[in-house]
Amino acid sequence: MEGDEFFRFLRRGRIEPWLVEAHEQNETVTIAAGAVTGSFVRGGYWTVYDGLIGPWFLPRFAGAAGLERVHYLVLLPDVDVCVQRVATRVGHGFTDEAATRHMHSEFERATIDPRHVVRDGSADVDTLAQSLIDLVHDGRLTCEIGSVG
Repeated sequence: MEGDEFFRFLRRGRIEPWLVEAHEQNETVTIAAGAVTGSFVRGGYWTVYDGLIGPWFLPRFAGAAGLERVHYLVLLPDVDVCVQRVATRVGHGFTDEAATRHMHSEFERATIDPRHVVRDGSADVDTLAQSLIDLVHDGRLTCEIGSVG
């Protein structure tokens, strides 16, 4: 499930999500995304939400999902790797380097249990994907909803 799709629903009054004044908008989008994600999971679908959920919004997302537990992963390679990936994405409208660096900094400063952070900047996507799947299966990324926050 692509998290950016939820921002595309905003037609009027949309605020760039990395701006301070977008907090309320981002909270609304996060809650909507959590509710939809939870609906798919409860419907029996193995669901991956691929989007930006800072630890500051994880309790809202998880609560809206209505699930007992979620797997939470922050893929956080070096800032220059992030900038490079954003600059070379195909078919994606976001290319703002300053905003990319800002969000990377926000995640670097956030209090995140290290077991939920993967700093692998490898270009080998298949190997990285398999290691992430292994982390899910071994339970390392699991957050009990009552302990989120």
